[in-house]
Amino acid sequence: MLKFINNGCPILLVEDDQIDALTVERALQELKIGNKLIHVENGEEALDVLKSKEAKPAIILLDLNMPKMGGLEFLKIIKQDVQCRSIPVIVLTTSMEKQDIEHSFNQSVAGYMVKPVDYGEFIHKMESIYNYWSNNVFPE
Repeated sequence: MLKFINNGCPILLVEDDQIDALTVERALQELKIGNKLIHVENGEEALDVLKSKEAKPAIILLDLNMPKMGGLEFLKIIKQDVQCRSIPVIVLTTSMEKQDIEHSFNQSVAGYMVKPVDYGEFIHKMESIYNYWSNNVFPE
């Protein structure tokens, strides 16, 4: 079983759409990535996870358009937090809006992925994310 990065710390998925969340979970299983997946449905819940005593996530997979607290607001908050700013964040969204892309990269996201409709393409993109992040060294 493969581990993502940071010695198998959890992957935090911030996604309000249940079908998209199941797709991510299924893709991680298919790629045999054994990190625990923590799924929350908005930025407020994600902040609660980051404030908890649980291990900090190895990576955050973040949707932008969510209720209560959207992805861009969440990014702004965590990138100002000394303990969270080094956690790599990959935006997984349906938005191809130039403004959303620019705002995301202005908040130092590690990547921006538009959710493909095709499952095979999604698996390929998730595998690319895994290959890139599992071969890098990050601060603890």
